[in-house]
Amino acid sequence: MKLQHPVVLGIDPGTAITGFGVVTEEGHTPRALDYGVIRTPAHQPLPDRLVTIYAELNALLERYRPDAVAVEEVFFSKNARTALSVGHARGVVLLAVAQRGIPLFHYKPTQVKQAVTGYGAADKRQIQEMVRMLLGLEAIPRPDDAADALAIALCHLHSAWAY
Repeated sequence: MKLQHPVVLGIDPGTAITGFGVVTEEGHTPRALDYGVIRTPAHQPLPDRLVTIYAELNALLERYRPDAVAVEEVFFSKNARTALSVGHARGVVLLAVAQRGIPLFHYKPTQVKQAVTGYGAADKRQIQEMVRMLLGLEAIPRPDDAADALAIALCHLHSAWAY
């Protein structure tokens, strides 16, 4: 069953910066409702940073009441410390979404690239430009984490509610 104007929250998790993008689809046209980032101070202890991400994410979930949340799967990074950091933030996202009973979907980076650009090995600039074009935005969303989150949300729209 196709939802009327589904709202999808895309999340690009990170401990320092967590990107978010809220999109909907009216007819066959995707539209951005909001996008941005949740920032945490580098000097703050990890548990405090995770509390900030959790609280701000819950505020977004309350404000937009998405029909689905899409998050990028953690990929194996050359830097284990980075992968672990992303994993912590991702865990907070999974917890907040599960507590609200919102359907959660996971996408590999190549799936996001394929859905947005039609090419699974697209570079960051190509993805950002397609996000801008697909959503009819005047400029590429900044910072990059917000554009990535919008791409993840678009991936879910294209995958879950394909025509």
